Amino acid sequence: MARVYNFSAGPAVLPEEVLKEAAAEMLDYQGSGQSVMEMSHRSKVFDKIIKDAEQDLRDLLNIPDNYKVLFLQGGAHLQFAMIPMNLMKNKVADYIVTGQWAKRAFKEAQKFGDAKCIASSEDKTFSYIPDCSDLPIDENADYVYICENNTIYGTKFWKLPNTKGHILVSDVSSCFLSEPVDVTKYGVI
Repeated sequence: MARVYNFSAGPAVLPEEVLKEAAAEMLDYQGSGQSVMEMSHRSKVFDKIIKDAEQDLRDLLNIPDNYKVLFLQGGAHLQFAMIPMNLMKNKVADYIVTGQWAKRAFKEAQKFGDAKCIASSEDKTFSYIPDCSDLPIDENADYVYICENNTIYGTKFWKLPNTKGHILVSDVSSCFLSEPVDVTKYGVI
């Protein structure tokens, strides 16, 4: 079989060795007699999977102990609602809209409070990242939101915005683990 290489946004090419190991353990994960898809999320085997995955992330990203690692389902659209539902205590949030994903997150946040677009590149079809060195951040804003990497438009925040002490929430879905980051500069990734 000739391997096909996928360079589109979303799923990427995996090493053949990884695929073979996953296939081999599909019916019997590490001698447990069952697939990971079949086991209880309360089992010792699955608990070890989660603990190992968390430790791997902590090691890779140098995540401090005062940060929580959450494994959540739902994808980007769930996060668009979950962020304001959980963080918008003052019902105020500031958004930097640099692409379709940030725009969708901003529109969803408006359902939960006073979400403001404080910078945008929509005027030129999201073809650039606006100057974020001195943003008009609302003093009552619970957080500042960005989508750090915009695969549709080929733009990226090479320098994080000056949030003036406010929590930075960043959607890094398309660039997660692609480069070293200082996790302490973020409130939520």
